[in-house]
Amino acid sequence: MPQKKNTVEEIGSSRELYNFLYEACNILRGPVSQDAFKEYITPLLYFKRISDVYDEESKAALELSGGDEEFALLPEQHRFVIPEGCHWEDVRQRTTDIGSAIIGAMRQIELANPMTLYGVLSVFSTANWSNKNVFSDEKLRDLIEHMSKRRLGNNDYAADLMGDAYEMLLKKFADLSKAKAGEFYTPRPVVRLLVRILDPQPGETVYDPACGSGGMLIEAVHHMKNDAQCCGAIFGQEKNVTNAAVAKMNLFLHGANDFNIMCGDTLRDPKILQNEHIAHFDCVIANPPFSLENWGAEAWKTDRFGRNLWGTPSDKNGDYAWLQHMVSSMRSLTGRMAVVLPQGVLFRGNEEGRMRESLVKSDCLEAVVTLGDKLFYGTGLSPCFLVIRSQKPEAHKGKVLMIDGTKILTQQRAQNILSDADVDELYRLYSAYGDEEDKSIVVTLDQIAEKGYDLSPNKYVNYHKETVRPYAEVLAEFKAAYRQMVAAEENLRTILNREAV
Repeated sequence: MPQKKNTVEEIGSSRELYNFLYEACNILRGPVSQDAFKEYITPLLYFKRISDVYDEESKAALELSGGDEEFALLPEQHRFVIPEGCHWEDVRQRTTDIGSAIIGAMRQIELANPMTLYGVLSVFSTANWSNKNVFSDEKLRDLIEHMSKRRLGNNDYAADLMGDAYEMLLKKFADLSKAKAGEFYTPRPVVRLLVRILDPQPGETVYDPACGSGGMLIEAVHHMKNDAQCCGAIFGQEKNVTNAAVAKMNLFLHGANDFNIMCGDTLRDPKILQNEHIAHFDCVIANPPFSLENWGAEAWKTDRFGRNLWGTPSDKNGDYAWLQHMVSSMRSLTGRMAVVLPQGVLFRGNEEGRMRESLVKSDCLEAVVTLGDKLFYGTGLSPCFLVIRSQKPEAHKGKVLMIDGTKILTQQRAQNILSDADVDELYRLYSAYGDEEDKSIVVTLDQIAEKGYDLSPNKYVNYHKETVRPYAEVLAEFKAAYRQMVAAEENLRTILNREAV
């Protein structure tokens, strides 16, 4: 491979790496709208990381073999194969048609690694790399040279540090794109809370049927301390092909080596199956699209996988379809799930009301938690999340924990957040599984039935009420205070008149 130029800067923290990556976005400004930055920076980062890791592996193989270059080129020495002429430095040497060279290199790398990179890089080939009316060779050369200032291999940036920097970048992309951000980005404090509640253990399987950029799956891997038993235990499906590719890249950048991310419409065509049936998992977690329209209600009525456990929602709102799919995906004994949905699922009537009644009667619902406003991008709907278990602990059977978390947040001008303290407080309330004024209460299934199977926590939680004193008593105190004031004024006037004399 061509030798790199000596323009590498000192490495630092994930924040510093994020700043470096975001500087590349500034080079794109003008030709590319800010809500499309992700389409360009993501594959370029991945291409650079693959090339730098390849160089590290080549160096290690040369040292191991005493300088045997043929040995260093063997596929067995590398995680990914980079065909001749397709390394980052090969593209860097180009002076003309740089955009075409980027596309060509990424396509060839994908073809050379069909088992691991299929569909990951080519999905970005529709970006305007080769359109010189958008990108001149000079502009692309500036971008390539900027990215070349850093080595991005494993020895330079550990997977966690690289992944954290990329997560910061995704957060920035979400800030920029706003309405579209909800498709791929769930606020990370919410993700941490849900994973903490599910508590996946090494050796258990984790599945996200609407995985977006893979944030929930990555947090599950982190929760399990990147244990070797996570390999082959991480599963996700995502309808948007670009977001599915981002999820794969994100998992890779965080150090995950063996995972299964499928692209497709989960409700219409679930891809993760076992013996032609819906596969079952220990932990199921998701933030699916809120109130999805035209989701496939007609086919759901006769769903060949039997996911219509409680009925068929309206084609105008797929919330309960997602809920039933996830319940169908839990293992019979160890299965548990957490799903973020709009609060409307807690009280809407008609068919949803009947399905909600079936959910309650199944006694698999363990907790309902409402969250505050302006926590999520791209939706004006207030969120909540449900915690469901195939087998609830004996002490929780016949009961549901209701948590009103609408006031447990940190307000900011544009977008509210859950601080670490907020996450800790919500987790404490869940773990306590008890009654706390203004915040939580444990209710029986009969109590829920009495309220028409409404699951809104604010219908059950006991809120502090100030004692209202009798009017006559308050009026008497006011008159007494008034008389005291008049007497004090008279006394002051007497003193002033005496001193004046």
